[in-house]
Amino acid sequence: MKIAISSDHGGNQLRQEIIQLLEERGVDYEDFGPKSDESVDYPDYAAPVSDGVATGKFDRGILICGTGIGMSIAANKVKGIRCALVHDVFSAKATREHNDANVLAMGERVIGAGLAREVAAVWLETAFEGGRHARRIEKLQALEN
Repeated sequence: MKIAISSDHGGNQLRQEIIQLLEERGVDYEDFGPKSDESVDYPDYAAPVSDGVATGKFDRGILICGTGIGMSIAANKVKGIRCALVHDVFSAKATREHNDANVLAMGERVIGAGLAREVAAVWLETAFEGGRHARRIEKLQALEN
């Protein structure tokens, strides 16, 4: 599995925590920054992650900002992206099993580092169930067209 990860300035610290988790688990990833805590615009950092996932360069993406809201909105503008804003373990599991979410968004100002690591770990480990859920994903894809 190859992961694309990025944040804006409001998610820099939590992004580093999640990168550490990816490294501990031996998950291949590419970090799209930013490299400092200077203010940046979240759509500029959501775009390369979302585009990379949508084109198949990456299997999944992780986006972090202050609340996760801006990143999730930006990511979901890209055709083929199903970004879920998640701050609890149950939703992380459900959005993979039922929604086949290919991008995870979290908010650094909303979730602590320990819980964020659990959320990301469960999200990375959980497979899509398919079955009746596949039909629903097909309907989502039809909405994009």
